[in-house]
Amino acid sequence: AMADPSSFASPACCLTRHLHLRCRADFGARVLRGTAALTARAERGAPRCLVLDTKDVQVFKVTVNGQDAQFAFGEKHSFKGTPLEITFPNELRRGQEAIVEISFESSPQSSALQWFTPEQTSGKKHPFLFSQCQAIHCRAIFPCQDTPAVKLTYYAEISVPKELVALMSASRDGEAPDPEDSARKIYRFSQNVPIPCYLFALVVGALESRKIGPRTLVWAEKELVDKSAYEFSEAEAMLKTAEDLAGPYVWGQYDLLVLPPSFPYGGMENPCLTFVTPTLLAGDRSLSNVIAHEISHSWTGNLVTNKTWEHFWLNEGHTVYLERRIGGRLFGEQFRHFQALGGWRELQNSVNTLGDKNPVTNLVINLDEVDPDVAYSSVPYEKGFALLFYLEQLLGGPDVFIGFLKAYVQKFAYKSIVTEDWKKFLYSYFKDKVDILDKVDWNSWFHAPGMPPVKPTYDMTLSNACIALSQRWIQAKESDLGSFSSADLKEMSSHQLIEFLALLLLEAPLPLSHVQRMQEVYDFNAINNSEIRFRWLRLCIRSKWEEAIPLALKMATDQGRMKFTRPLFRDLYSFDKSRDLAVKTFLEHRASMHPVTSMLVGKDLKQDQ
Repeated sequence: AMADPSSFASPACCLTRHLHLRCRADFGARVLRGTAALTARAERGAPRCLVLDTKDVQVFKVTVNGQDAQFAFGEKHSFKGTPLEITFPNELRRGQEAIVEISFESSPQSSALQWFTPEQTSGKKHPFLFSQCQAIHCRAIFPCQDTPAVKLTYYAEISVPKELVALMSASRDGEAPDPEDSARKIYRFSQNVPIPCYLFALVVGALESRKIGPRTLVWAEKELVDKSAYEFSEAEAMLKTAEDLAGPYVWGQYDLLVLPPSFPYGGMENPCLTFVTPTLLAGDRSLSNVIAHEISHSWTGNLVTNKTWEHFWLNEGHTVYLERRIGGRLFGEQFRHFQALGGWRELQNSVNTLGDKNPVTNLVINLDEVDPDVAYSSVPYEKGFALLFYLEQLLGGPDVFIGFLKAYVQKFAYKSIVTEDWKKFLYSYFKDKVDILDKVDWNSWFHAPGMPPVKPTYDMTLSNACIALSQRWIQAKESDLGSFSSADLKEMSSHQLIEFLALLLLEAPLPLSHVQRMQEVYDFNAINNSEIRFRWLRLCIRSKWEEAIPLALKMATDQGRMKFTRPLFRDLYSFDKSRDLAVKTFLEHRASMHPVTSMLVGKDLKQDQ
């Protein structure tokens, strides 16, 4: 089997199949401490030891089937952490299981966890904690085989202060007073579908819930719970559509959790409990495609999983494809094509930023000595989607291709696969169309950097207005600026405004006079939709409008979604008038930022020690 370059574990020799976690969240010390009991099965005869991934985790004691076991840490690696080698006291036969129980404590600096003081929360009264394990941070909570090649079930008991609520990527299995501390409560959770470690998730805070569907609660701090219930009310319609497209939903509950603004991603598909950023709360449900995306992961990613992060496009390309199929069902086929073309532009943007010879713009990447967080971009999402959209058009259209996707999910559910497995199955499913498939330039699609070798066809109905208006601004002379008015936007949706700004960002910067006139007639500064505001502020900074500097810095620090925060800081750093202030602002905020965000912005601003 291909080894995972991002993990020290060797699952071919010994496989962890179940986790029983018992721990307490200590807000004073900012640590999780407790025991992780892993059920390990010998995959071949007489393995001497079990090697687990760890990162900044202390280990106090290890037992195997109740007997003390020797353990030793290996050499520390810059981003992979430190391998933990546990020696089995007795020989295991092939197929035999042992329970390996590890007493551990996470570090206050764990890259998987962000701890908040009460002042940093909406309610200002209680502390807060959340985890983000994807891609390789589960090892920074407890020792584990931290590779997506391995799937396990889990049971967890989490002790927290009794005024707080704990939630996990699992079914809720009750709560009880903590027998060891009357000021605390123990919450229990059960995940009976095997999952890779990166889908392990925990949140602790003063959370409330609202029921928005037969299998869906929205969880948030009190201040945001009603707004969130409104914003995400389409969840059940999206779930039903996804089931129709991809097959039955096997996870039982589908809850949503709105995190503090520093959450680094748009969403995270933690099973039973999707995590989302509050930047989706536009007030008009216009950013709900992120919910469709996370729902889609319940099939592609969470059931069929990439075996290593080099094949991340299998998770994300298929999920974007399903997300847009859901959008097509709910809002029409023209809308699906509009979103698809927007994705192609997003890909152009990423390739421009990263460079068209950069190996991280390959669909299948090489992660030898490369940190998956550093390699992360929109490429696996949008180049992956473009390949599937191209194949859909080549092989007979959406109805034909969804048959393949449903069969693919059925074939590889509960497994972890690589690109070759996907391609073999594609060929066997379309065995009557092998001649067509053989014309695809697979080598360029998978292994060449830059834009794909072929561009799919897009229905332009909804894009034309965006292109026309962006061209008017690009071509306008100083003397034409009077011809623009607020009426230009009268017929445009918020999706089209995003696309209009995205098109301008692909071009050379507009003259400052143009951007100032745009503010006069369109008043973009008054818009709080995060996707519009983000692109508008980038446009202003690129055109060197000094008045936008404080607005861009505020957006970069008021929230921490990396999609917004990193490009805003990068643009501010590139503008001579704001470079020093950008660095100073970053250094002031660094301590309260999410650990992964602060590491990556630090690299962008050349502040990484």
